[in-house]
Amino acid sequence: MLEFVQQFSEWKYVLSAFIGIGLSAATGFRVFLPMFAVSLASYMGWIDVIHNDLFSWMAELPTLITTGIATVVEILAYYIPYVDNLLDTLSVPLATIAGSILFASQFSDIGSFPQWALALIAGGGTAAAVSSAFAGTRIASTGTTGGIANPVVTTAETTGAVVMTGVTLIAPVIAFLLVIVLLYLVFRVGRKIWRKTRSNGT
Repeated sequence: MLEFVQQFSEWKYVLSAFIGIGLSAATGFRVFLPMFAVSLASYMGWIDVIHNDLFSWMAELPTLITTGIATVVEILAYYIPYVDNLLDTLSVPLATIAGSILFASQFSDIGSFPQWALALIAGGGTAAAVSSAFAGTRIASTGTTGGIANPVVTTAETTGAVVMTGVTLIAPVIAFLLVIVLLYLVFRVGRKIWRKTRSNGT
C-alpha cells in the first residue's frame, strides 16, 4: 500500500510537469491566451490547477479581466503590419516569463529554489524556443512575401495556442507528446535556417 501511495505521489509530479510544459509551449504561440484560459477555468471552478497560494491571484476576477483584455489586444495587434514584427521582439522575453509562471504554478511542495529553477529551465525554455521559432518564421515571411503571408502565420500561432492550451488542460500526457514533436520540428527548422544563413554568409 505504501509503495502504491509513493508511486501515485510521483505520478502527481509527472502530471504537473506535463501540464506546466504544455502551458509553457502555448505561451510560445500567444503570451496571454494560456494565462487567460487558466484564469477562466480556475475562476469558474472547471479545473483546479493552481496548487500554490502564491498563485491564487490567477483564479481571481481582476486577473481574468486583465488577461482577457490582453489576449484580445495581442491577437488583434498581430494582424497589423509592422506591429507584428515589433511584437516579436517582445514576445520571447514575455513568453519566457509567462511560461515560467505557469510552470511554477503547478508545484507547491518542492521548495522555492527547485520550483523556480525547473520553471525557468523547462517552462521558460520551452516557451522561448516556440516563440523564437515563430518570430523567425514571421521574419522569413516578411522578407519573402513583403508581409502578405504574415496573417497566415498569425492565425496559425493563435490556433496553436488555443489547441495546445485546450489539450493541456484536458489531456496533459497528449499535450506533452505534442510539445516533444513541436520542439523537434523547431530544432529541425532552426538548423536549416542556420545552415542557409551560414552558406549565404560564405
